[in-house]
Amino acid sequence: MTWPLALFAVLGGAVAGLSLGLLGVGSSILVVPLLVYGMHVSPHLAIGTSTVAATASALWSLSAHARAGTVRWRYGVTYALASVLGAVSGAHLGKATDSRILLALLGLLMMAVAGLMLRGSWRARPAQHAAERRERSWVLPVLAATGFGIGSLAGLVGVGGGFLTVPALMFTTGMPLLNAVGSSLVSVAAVSATTAASYASSQLVEWPISVLLMIGGVLGGYVGVKLAGVLAARKRALTILFSVVVAFAGLYMVLHGFASLR
Repeated sequence: MTWPLALFAVLGGAVAGLSLGLLGVGSSILVVPLLVYGMHVSPHLAIGTSTVAATASALWSLSAHARAGTVRWRYGVTYALASVLGAVSGAHLGKATDSRILLALLGLLMMAVAGLMLRGSWRARPAQHAAERRERSWVLPVLAATGFGIGSLAGLVGVGGGFLTVPALMFTTGMPLLNAVGSSLVSVAAVSATTAASYASSQLVEWPISVLLMIGGVLGGYVGVKLAGVLAARKRALTILFSVVVAFAGLYMVLHGFASLR
């Protein structure tokens, strides 16, 4: 590997780690396109490699959020356990799916998530703290069912699922964004580790690239967690910017993926 590619991998990991620590989203969903289109890694290898790095980044960011007291462990662990069960089946299906279809599916998912995040950023949540204090009996079962579904999808396309977990936690429990970001990392770490183990067992991981991504991810994650507290009041603008970038990247992947199927 040449040093420009090595530097590219570290910087890509740093950007993904920054987004993960700041918004709870963006690790594998950013790294997979970078590996495929920037380093010309095959889609299946890109998925396996990115999930190994995403596990390290998520654990690092989770530890920082835990020290800051922003993790709601009861909700996070319930969601994570169900997500892991879904990720196991999703990862097996993903390895057996045509790589071009996987890229197109990931692109569609990125566009859908960007739309949901944009929609959510414009909706006020004045009663979210009150809703969180009154836990309803259906909250944990709904969290578990949602976690299984999103975990299956995350395992299929090789992402941690934080971009879906954050809004799911906020919608179901009413917790504030910062707590949803911290709590989502429990699931992101667990799902990424499960998917990574599945791909590694099939020798679909480029370990040197994973190490470089991890180095960048840890550095970016540290900065992201620090900024999460400082920029809490500006999360809306950051979410909008992130959503627009993800939407355009997803559109490119959809067009490229479907065009290559012809």
